[in-house]
Amino acid sequence: MKSIKIPTLLLAVFITLSGTTALQAQAKFKPPTLLISLGDSKDSVLTISAEKVASIINEPLRITDAKQHPYNISSYQCMYKRRAVTEDEDTGKVSPITSIVAERFTSTPLPEIWRRTIIQQLKPGEEILFFDIIVKDDKGRLMYAPSLKITVKP
Repeated sequence: MKSIKIPTLLLAVFITLSGTTALQAQAKFKPPTLLISLGDSKDSVLTISAEKVASIINEPLRITDAKQHPYNISSYQCMYKRRAVTEDEDTGKVSPITSIVAERFTSTPLPEIWRRTIIQQLKPGEEILFFDIIVKDDKGRLMYAPSLKITVKP
């Protein structure tokens, strides 16, 4: 039987205890219910006019809990699903398609180029989706916030 050196044994015990303590600390944390808003719109699924989208798209995305405590946004993704057309090169026939543009951001509101494009090109039936929203609380803990889906009504 090999003898185990004391420093190796102590290191193994330390690692085991550290992992157990970290798991216990994580188990005690219950993430709050988070809410999302953009401008005065507070629902996570919206069907609104293009004019309303134009008025709120310049606003920052906000994440709060039920007590209205704000959370810092670390990052989020935004997807603009728009209507477009494609032309068959052989026949010249034009067909409707869906075009998707998406990007990850670390600040809110959206960059000027995104806001301007959305305002200028938005049509009924198109969608804007804010998703994979990661927020940080005051203690530095990261959490996912709910997504926000905006559909432009006819």
